[in-house]
Amino acid sequence: MFNLKKLLLFGTIYSSVLIACGNDAVNVTPEQPQGPQSGDVKIFTTTASLSHDFEKTFVNFSKTSNMSPKTIKLVEGTKYQTMDGFGSAITGSTAYNLLKMTAADRTKFLTETFSPTEGMGQSYIRIAIGCSDFSLSEYTLNDKPGIANFALQEEELKYVIPVLKEILAINPSIKIMGSPWTAPLWMKVNNLSDLQAYDSWTGGHLNPKYYQDYGTYFVKWIQAMAAQGIKIYSITPQNEPLNHKNSASMVMFWQEQLAFVKTALGPKLKAAGLSTKIYAFDHNYNYDDMADQQDYPAKIYEDAVAAAFFAGAAYHNYGGDKKELLDIHAKAPNKELVFTETSIGTWNDGNNLAKRLPEDMREVALGTVNNWARGVIVWNLMLDTDKGPNREGGCQTCYGAVDISKHDYKTIRKNSHYYIIGHLSSVVKPGAVRIATEGYNAIGLAYSAFKNSDGSFAFVLLNDSGEASRITLSDGKNHFSYEAPASSVVSYTWKP
Repeated sequence: MFNLKKLLLFGTIYSSVLIACGNDAVNVTPEQPQGPQSGDVKIFTTTASLSHDFEKTFVNFSKTSNMSPKTIKLVEGTKYQTMDGFGSAITGSTAYNLLKMTAADRTKFLTETFSPTEGMGQSYIRIAIGCSDFSLSEYTLNDKPGIANFALQEEELKYVIPVLKEILAINPSIKIMGSPWTAPLWMKVNNLSDLQAYDSWTGGHLNPKYYQDYGTYFVKWIQAMAAQGIKIYSITPQNEPLNHKNSASMVMFWQEQLAFVKTALGPKLKAAGLSTKIYAFDHNYNYDDMADQQDYPAKIYEDAVAAAFFAGAAYHNYGGDKKELLDIHAKAPNKELVFTETSIGTWNDGNNLAKRLPEDMREVALGTVNNWARGVIVWNLMLDTDKGPNREGGCQTCYGAVDISKHDYKTIRKNSHYYIIGHLSSVVKPGAVRIATEGYNAIGLAYSAFKNSDGSFAFVLLNDSGEASRITLSDGKNHFSYEAPASSVVSYTWKP
């Protein structure tokens, strides 16, 4: 084992220590150099090399006139969307791994992740309604025919709900979104022409005959979670409605989703007095290249009665480009946008932080926010170092936002998704408004500015260049400078 204190005394900083656990390699964050621990501006810095690992420091406002040509000015008068939050998914697999940790270790990790005062302050969670492709088994909450047989199952009661309760104890205001991967099998048919029973977890369609029962299914789930002390902030009617190949899946074309929400789900929620938001679509930017499914949410919005039940639309990035968010915003500027899923894995060098941190920050975090997304949620918060628990038919090559050693359920490797969410959630609080900027920009820089509801400013910067850059920020009243290291993400917050 390296003697880090001794190495630090000799002036060599090791940002991570690789510990071999069988075939697993995981990083452990060592002691970090201590910068100023108070000042006008709080700053978090992460470099792709982890020479800075979400390192917190402070700087003071400058007392001299600002002459820097690298000044970015925040323009408070130009406002964009209000932010809901940032976070990750608590799947059955994630909950299972978390509960394999000791209570003390789990509390420490959850506090570092979700506490608004002692940690990153992640503020939005996505969970499955029934199973997902990262559940411990395939199931729904109503596998026995008849809506009267609805009930929460073991995965909720033994794994997901206990973890959610621990998170809510740390951050009571956290938002929770629910998405189903499939309806109960007895509600499914092979297609909408033949309407033949479809006894399969994969694919199929919702039988219009059961629209009312399935609307009740959502209501019962929201009420059952509320009885557990868990408020559901939002739902999507179907995860990836154009994907018929997932281990648990169901096709729901825009015409079906319009009809289901208009005639059943929307009225059922309203009749039950539930204010839970409904987001349309919840799938890829490119609509899986299906010509008749292009602009899926915008087509639903053309029906005024159906549109009234939708808060907006949700997107994933497994196909297409984030500019689709701009297109849908232009078509329906009064509707919200949220980004609800992205994954890292062996196919995109998911554990290569030097590659993934800048790319994911540019495309997922800042990219979606700067294209009107109110929230950003990544996929599994925690998987183990065997990429699981996973299930045949689901993703067996995915990494989590963090990966925990299956040998000790203690040693954690933090991946890009953990950092990109943390850099947003640490300074941009729910209710913040994205605001405009003007001034300095350069190749390799990407950033976004916000005004929090408490009056503080927040600014998140990616410096994806090979050189450090001393950036000056000005809010019109105060200005300050900080050197953003090469290949880094820097988050700032201050009160004017």
